[in-house]
Amino acid sequence: MSIDIQRITAPIADFVRDWNDAQRVLVELRLNPERYVYVSGAGPDTYADFLFAISGQAPHEPSAFERSRLI
Repeated sequence: MSIDIQRITAPIADFVRDWNDAQRVLVELRLNPERYVYVSGAGPDTYADFLFAISGQAPHEPSAFERSRLI
């Protein structure tokens, strides 16, 4: 009986975990200071601007192995 419950709840738990991860990423992107800069490719004008730009969490970069699989 308990095996049937685990088989039913496992996909639901996976969905909730994926949903939470997606929501976390969206919040990080929305709160990213670089999103509100008009010229995002340009460097900051002052040291205070620099500190503001790096105040958020750095985005995760894929490993070299993951990048090599994308090519």
